[in-house]
Amino acid sequence: MVEDVTHTVTGATGYTGRYITELLLEQGNKVQSITGHPDRHNPFGKRVKTQQFNFEHPDLLEQALTGTDTLFNTYWIRFNRGNLTYQRAVKNTITMFKAAKAAGVRRVVHISITNPDLESSLPYFRGKAYTEEALRRSGLSYAILRPTVLYSTKDILLNNIAWTVRKFPLVLMPGSGRCLVQPVFVEDLAQLAVEAASDNQNTEIDAVGPEVFTYKEMVKLIRGKVGARCLVLPAPKLLTYVAVEILGLFLNDVVITWDEIKGLCADLMVSKSSAPAPAKTKLSEWLDNNGSDLGLHYASEIQRHY
Repeated sequence: MVEDVTHTVTGATGYTGRYITELLLEQGNKVQSITGHPDRHNPFGKRVKTQQFNFEHPDLLEQALTGTDTLFNTYWIRFNRGNLTYQRAVKNTITMFKAAKAAGVRRVVHISITNPDLESSLPYFRGKAYTEEALRRSGLSYAILRPTVLYSTKDILLNNIAWTVRKFPLVLMPGSGRCLVQPVFVEDLAQLAVEAASDNQNTEIDAVGPEVFTYKEMVKLIRGKVGARCLVLPAPKLLTYVAVEILGLFLNDVVITWDEIKGLCADLMVSKSSAPAPAKTKLSEWLDNNGSDLGLHYASEIQRHY
């Protein structure tokens, strides 16, 4: 990548987009962002210009993308809320790809999810499959990266698992607790994304970490690293869901959705590929250095993204 090229990152003030933006800036690239929250605090200041998505005005979106070499797309929603639905997110993503094509964008690096499926009963995974298919048909050069559970000191899921095991004497696991997860360090994902931008060949990669855990093993690992002593027990999926729904009422947040529990218990958070894991950071080792900082405060999904 060279200094006079502009790259566009969706949601540079968000989570995954922020790490991609940081890495691009470190390498001397010009970066701009399109976002649904243009008034949100911009940690990059004048180094990164932010603009509104303008999905309802494709001509303005095309204008915003003009001059872009690579579009790094992290746009998506975790769950339906109000008029923010998966159906709308798919439509918006397709609009963005069309605008990128019209604007002459050279390449799209698209952040998807492991195990997307057009026939899935889960709208998150089905919607991701539709956006992947739209990108394949767009005529754009692309790289599709499929991460699983992302983690860092700024993430929501692992932080809130750590917060839960710190706060409560008993933590319930959905089902048997044996569902599989293959977490990936968000900085590894950002590195893979930036590396994928310099290529021209269409690629699809399961962007996963080197360790596979059962969900129960991962929670117990986090419990040990943060020094908590709670009891971790398997429970019926519905009972677990009801418990976290009640917790969510007190927190004014969505802790986990029923679809997320079903996806977890269907082992959709682990790669089915036989290829070696491209991300190298091990969660077990990362927690040795960062576990003490996790779970000190609850992280709200609604406050951060909705």
